[in-house]
Amino acid sequence: MIETERLFLRPLTTSDVDFFVALHDDPRVNRFVGSYTPQRALERLRAIEQQWEERGHGLCVVELKDTGELLGRSGLQYWEQFGEVELGWTLRAEAWGHGYATEAARACLEWGFATLDVDHLIALIRPGNEPSVKVAERLGFAPRREEELFGNPVTVYGVDRP
Repeated sequence: MIETERLFLRPLTTSDVDFFVALHDDPRVNRFVGSYTPQRALERLRAIEQQWEERGHGLCVVELKDTGELLGRSGLQYWEQFGEVELGWTLRAEAWGHGYATEAARACLEWGFATLDVDHLIALIRPGNEPSVKVAERLGFAPRREEELFGNPVTVYGVDRP
């Protein structure tokens, strides 16, 4: 578990399926990350559990310390097609504007560089997702190249190990 001033982050598991579906059900959220049926969410969560088991990292639930409220997800995702580890973040729309995404992602960034043998981390951001661009820039990421992910264009932002 990763802990920040206001947040707890713990690995996502298949027991989080209802939360995962609800998080991605909001059109304000899924505009850039897509939505999930319960079956597709279970498949994704199984893959996340497998990544934690095999690679020692993965995506986490972001939980508000004071209330236990689940705000979203953040963490590290290895992408085979790029051979790189992505730092990602997706929060419920109601949690936007409070600095939670930056706080969670910064904790994952620091944890990633402390535990993984990587020279850099990436963030995959779809065109028009300005709030995510701002989070990435706050964390020191800069645009590196253009790619395609699941048929969608993405800008690959990167940050080098300090």
